Amino acid sequence: MAHGRGVEEHLSVGRVAELAGVSVRTLHHYDGIGLVRPSARTAAGYRAYAAGDVERLREVLAYRRLGFGLSEIADLVDDPATDTVARLRRLRGLLVEQRDRTAAMVAGIDKELEARAMGFRTTPEEQLRVFGAELYEEIGTAYPATRRTEPRIAERIWEALGDARTVLNVGAGTGSYEPTDREVTAVEPSAVMRAQRPAGAAPCVAAGAESLPFEDQSFDAAMAVSTIHHWPDPVAGLREMRRVARRVVVFTYDASTPGWLDRFWLTRDYLPEFGGLLTGWPSMADLTEAIGGRAEPVLIPWDCADGFFEAHWRRPEAYLEEHVRRAVSVWTRVGPEAEQRAVARLRADLGSGHWAEHNRDLVALDAAELGLRLLVA
Repeated sequence: MAHGRGVEEHLSVGRVAELAGVSVRTLHHYDGIGLVRPSARTAAGYRAYAAGDVERLREVLAYRRLGFGLSEIADLVDDPATDTVARLRRLRGLLVEQRDRTAAMVAGIDKELEARAMGFRTTPEEQLRVFGAELYEEIGTAYPATRRTEPRIAERIWEALGDARTVLNVGAGTGSYEPTDREVTAVEPSAVMRAQRPAGAAPCVAAGAESLPFEDQSFDAAMAVSTIHHWPDPVAGLREMRRVARRVVVFTYDASTPGWLDRFWLTRDYLPEFGGLLTGWPSMADLTEAIGGRAEPVLIPWDCADGFFEAHWRRPEAYLEEHVRRAVSVWTRVGPEAEQRAVARLRADLGSGHWAEHNRDLVALDAAELGLRLLVA
């Protein structure tokens, strides 16, 4: 990295096009639609790109090469809930995912080439598997591979939906836990998450929980799974869910019980910064009051398929894996310094046997109560 150049160095449109490998026409188009506008001027009075413009253009081009549309890219780079570091981490995760998908396909093609060299022909099923999820999951991925529906938790959620035929999934993300036997409408403000919803998933509306674009009592039920901690105003969002649906089901976390930070060994011994993320978080009483319902504890099975923050409570080695951590927003929010310290300390304690000694009672448990709650109204 060249440190000698000043960060305010201005680049002409032609030079930016040359460096970025795009046409001047493309840059003019981005300027014309307000996506990336050169904000500086050269000595001769021509428009030029300042450091901040280049930073924005870099993100735009990366998302474009990932296949995102220009309107979705505009939402991503203008996201007020993220800073530059958070956006770079998000972009890195998507690029790693694309890399792993490509590696999976390359590995599959290599196997077929080896088979053909030996005189064998692969079956149609094997040829299609190169492009499918099965091989991809064998290679390993980021979010889609670690954040899957846990059937035992899904059963609780779907049971709580009762006989609802029309269901609104608020903060739907990539579509985990959406029931397949009901008419589902999804709401998700993040273009990144919407882009990762699988083919055939429920139709998804770009909107926030606090202002749902639906009439009163439009749905039999509204559900929200592991999402309200991302909402700017959880109580307002829950009230909106109650407004548009006759039944409300919310899977969330209780951070109001005394000693809640000590329930989980990871936050107790390695990542106390987690507590700071929930400062000002509404109490469980406030959350249940917002929907006029009740809270039920949800135990986490030791082999939980959904890789949310607490899921690996009996599998501590999982937290050493980069792709596992990248699929959980907690690690990004506490910052790289806290993350690296926690991971290094955990790795040392696993190697020395200290973790096993300090948490020996966990081995006998099939499920753990770590503060997850199902709110039902």
